[in-house]
Amino acid sequence: MNTSFINSRLKTLGAYLRPHWRSMLLGVVALLVVNALGVYIPLLIRDSVDRLRQAFTFAQIWHYVWQIILLSSIVWFIRMASRVAIFGVGRQVEYELKQRIFQHLLTLEPAYFSLNTSGDLMNRATSDVDSIRRLVGFAILSLVNTFFAYGMRLPVMLGIDVSLTIAAVAVYPLMLLVVQLFSKRLQEQQRDVQEKLSDLSELIQEDTSGIALIKIYAQEENERRAFRQQNQQLLRANLKLVQTRNALFPLIEALSYVSFLVLLAFGTSAIARGEITVGDFVALLILVEQLVFPTALLGFTITAYQRGEVSIDRVEAIFQAQPKIQDAPESISLALERVNGAIEARHLSYTYPGSTFPALNDLNFTIEAGETIAVVGSIGSGKSTLANTIPRLLDIASGQLFLDGYDLTQIQLADLRRAIAYVPQDSFLFSNTIQDNIRYGDPLKAPSEVESAAKISQIHPEILTFPQQYETLVGERGITLSGGQRQRTALARALLTDAPVLILDDALSSVDNQTATQILQNLSSTQEKR
Repeated sequence: MNTSFINSRLKTLGAYLRPHWRSMLLGVVALLVVNALGVYIPLLIRDSVDRLRQAFTFAQIWHYVWQIILLSSIVWFIRMASRVAIFGVGRQVEYELKQRIFQHLLTLEPAYFSLNTSGDLMNRATSDVDSIRRLVGFAILSLVNTFFAYGMRLPVMLGIDVSLTIAAVAVYPLMLLVVQLFSKRLQEQQRDVQEKLSDLSELIQEDTSGIALIKIYAQEENERRAFRQQNQQLLRANLKLVQTRNALFPLIEALSYVSFLVLLAFGTSAIARGEITVGDFVALLILVEQLVFPTALLGFTITAYQRGEVSIDRVEAIFQAQPKIQDAPESISLALERVNGAIEARHLSYTYPGSTFPALNDLNFTIEAGETIAVVGSIGSGKSTLANTIPRLLDIASGQLFLDGYDLTQIQLADLRRAIAYVPQDSFLFSNTIQDNIRYGDPLKAPSEVESAAKISQIHPEILTFPQQYETLVGERGITLSGGQRQRTALARALLTDAPVLILDDALSSVDNQTATQILQNLSSTQEKR
């Protein structure tokens, strides 16, 4: 099971990186060159020490010093190039994942967002994607560098002295065992941190959206208490993760330095016995020291991998959610000019997922093109459900709803929704200007057409009193407008699309009777002119 999960994640990781293989290859080759030069410099120092012991001159010292400075500068430059290349791939993957997540979320039906909170989805699109970026940037850079560091230095060290090299690296199997013991705990704790962060993000979003309600009912203290509780849970989860890291990483680093101490203890005896030269000993010290950083960094790399592993699962869970409402395999295209607007229901029934009681049960009706009808019923009788089935915001079965004789489920979604203007109960407005909110359905509409729709919905006179009139920003979710103003702005938005079918779901509930009567008269006059 674990092996299949690992293979799946590696395949996913490979899919992320495949479009950027050239940049990744460039970074890997640069690391190869860096490590090759990193091995050559200690050998150059070895030769210089041995030769200077035989014939010491300042000219020779400067000869070696300039070579080492030049090679070290080249190493620095190439290392920077490798980091830019590999970290750049991480940023590209981050950008592409955010694009994919957003585009995929737009394909999903509203029911998905009622089951998955916006705070959690935002956290996946930001924090989890950032973890994946570190995985494909920092973690891959560190792993490749560690592989080259050991792969190129160990043969050279063995060539100098086998016994000293084996003694120096003997602690590394123990280090790998320690990492293995800590890895599962790190993964579980990292997952807990991500989930607690999602909960906190959701609470912040809900409270900022409902700040007016919080103040009306004077619930600031309760919300502070709820936030403190969730924030403390996140703190505790982070502290547990930090404690595990603080136990693991110093232990890894301490074990890596044991090899350095072993070399110091046994290397001097080897020099005394004439088994190695002083230059060999110096080279071994430098090579072992060069392995300390990659070994210590291995702990951070493991953490980045564990966190990225969790984040891959959380992000891929979004992509695995397939839209339940989509075009049928052989869906038909219905041009807007061909739509008359006749709607027919044949034994229409719908039950919400998880419910046993149908919201709609065996409805049959016919609405002729151009006809205006009202659906009246008690609260919870299914009026909004019926309104949501017509533009297919709910997943209805085929053969139940028809537009001009065409089964709704067989019409391409874009064509179907282009033929319907819908004003729901919740008159949602974007944090934009009033004009842009009204022409949201058709951003290219002229200002004169926007004003015409606003006049029909009886919002035009009030817009003229605003500081910047149609260029006035309405704030998040239209918070600067009253409920009636939001409803009339949403109505103007629907009217501007000039769709053959207009659905108003209690769209005038926040409007006074006189204004509502005038709006209905305007709608009737507009319909008669058609």
